[in-house]
Amino acid sequence: LSELQQIGWQQDEFYIGAAVTQQQLLDHAVIQMQYNVLYQALNELASPPIRHAATLVGNLCSASPAADSVPPLVVMEASVDIEGPDGLRNLPVDRFFLGPGQNCLQTGEFVRAVRLPRPPQGLVSSYHKIGKRKALAIAVASLAAAYRLTDGGEVAMIRLAWGSVGPTVIRSGEVEEFICGKPLTQDVLRQAGVLARQAVSPIDDIRASADYRRSLAGNLLLRLLPDAVAGEE
Repeated sequence: LSELQQIGWQQDEFYIGAAVTQQQLLDHAVIQMQYNVLYQALNELASPPIRHAATLVGNLCSASPAADSVPPLVVMEASVDIEGPDGLRNLPVDRFFLGPGQNCLQTGEFVRAVRLPRPPQGLVSSYHKIGKRKALAIAVASLAAAYRLTDGGEVAMIRLAWGSVGPTVIRSGEVEEFICGKPLTQDVLRQAGVLARQAVSPIDDIRASADYRRSLAGNLLLRLLPDAVAGEE
């Protein structure tokens, strides 16, 4: 359906139709230049053959806590257009999930598109994932970040979203508020990591223990350093 294959700017929002593949997004200059966090996540998702067939909306609707695209969509404050018997409604993406494998779609509804607000000038974003291997890996833990710095190097605004460490993607206002107004130093991020470990609610499964995931949730913040500290996980 051509209506579901649309992609491009609609005023100040970047519109991604439900049938747009992940590879189409990776190839699109706007995603590469303005939505780095989503670009990085899609590069980590599955494998090239899968990305040529799979869609962003499909990954979203799976409602997996480990879905690679969801933390980036949350920190970019994306929304979804939902079509159904009662017409069209728009919902912030962080209100779309009810639990593992559960989204808020009602009978007869489907996601028509994802909308990404135009990023403000100076926004820095990134995606960091820990998996059991380098390809075709489900996240053991992941972190998406979007932030702006002042001219003095302090954090003016920050949004953080963790994947695979709770029943849905987790944000922590406490962690974000702690970092705001401070420089992104190793000491600040280590202190924020203590709060992050308290905010998440991971489980034990075949990929990792809950304790290991909790440790990763804090350590992944160190990846925000310009010279990211290697081997913290």
